[in-house]
Amino acid sequence: MTEKTSTSRQPAIIIGLIALCVVLFWSLVAKHVEPTASAYDASQSQTATEQQEVIKWKLVTTWPKNFPGLGSAAENFSRVVEDMSNGRLTVKVYGAGELVPALGVFDAVSSGSVEAGHGAAYYWKGKIPAAQFFTSVPFGMNAQEMNGWLHYGGGLELWRELYEPFNLIPFAGGNTGVQMAGWFNKEINSVDDLKGLKMRIPGLGGEVLNRAGGSSINIPGGELYTALQTGVIDATEWVGPYNDLAFGFHQVAKYYYYPGWHEPGPTLELIVNKDAYEALAPDLKAIVDAASRMANQDMLDEYTARNNAALQELVNEYGVQVRRLPDEVLIRLHEISDEIYAEQAEKDENFKKVYTAYKAFAEGARNYHKISDQAYFEVRDLETTE
Repeated sequence: MTEKTSTSRQPAIIIGLIALCVVLFWSLVAKHVEPTASAYDASQSQTATEQQEVIKWKLVTTWPKNFPGLGSAAENFSRVVEDMSNGRLTVKVYGAGELVPALGVFDAVSSGSVEAGHGAAYYWKGKIPAAQFFTSVPFGMNAQEMNGWLHYGGGLELWRELYEPFNLIPFAGGNTGVQMAGWFNKEINSVDDLKGLKMRIPGLGGEVLNRAGGSSINIPGGELYTALQTGVIDATEWVGPYNDLAFGFHQVAKYYYYPGWHEPGPTLELIVNKDAYEALAPDLKAIVDAASRMANQDMLDEYTARNNAALQELVNEYGVQVRRLPDEVLIRLHEISDEIYAEQAEKDENFKKVYTAYKAFAEGARNYHKISDQAYFEVRDLETTE
């Protein structure tokens, strides 16, 4: 009985031993193979990262280094590009005067001595008169309308067509929203008060002032305080309360006028050397595109958030006198603006082409905004019984 039972169990024991051996064998294999494979993958990944080319760009600006608002757009663009590319594309930002003069940005990027720049298109009106439409023009579109025209109304395509001969690709790179008319050391009560006025005001706004009897002067932002303090100029426009407070204009000028008839929606530009851009991989091009759109919107958001607090500080702590330009003055400036547009369009085909497209889009936007934004602002300001 015992011998028979022992014999009948032998096959089961043998099978169990075989199964155990198989389990032990594959356990040993797994222990040796899996770590080796993981180490190989990690090594390959590390090698790929080490071998990945890091592209380094320089970006020059027309603003002082780290200047609030205007200067932050280039810094934001740089940060987002590096983060999104995981360090494959880096952009080092230089303020005005560090590598090139404030108004030397266009030429530096065009020549390829640097890869990118940040400034405002109307600074280059001597090279491209029509470029002024891509910053802001008197009594033109506001920030919301400009963004619509550039990104969905054909404006960006026209802008790039203008810059093509200069080996540049422009992008919208920020917007401050409607600006202030500026800082004055004398009151403006009539059109006659503009005669002989020496004012820092660039672009088409400067041409309008000239025709109204004043004298426009284009001075970089970093020199404005001293120019106003020493009487080189009688007045200056800059941006709005947020930036103007930082520049300390309230210390050297008495009157702060509005509205910003000359710059109702000033778009800043990011310009990229075409050769440098075309050399990028498709994903890096997409990152540059996306980072510029982010910087463009972020600036408008920041100014919307900070302007009122700065205005209250100027008025309540420093006694700044905020004045509205008389209707008589604004009407005359508007008339002169229309005259200049018509004359420039007759002399310059590119100006005419851009002006025609700009005007058509602006009229459409204005038509809708009469029953949307403008109507809402009027309703919101109605006095309630409370």
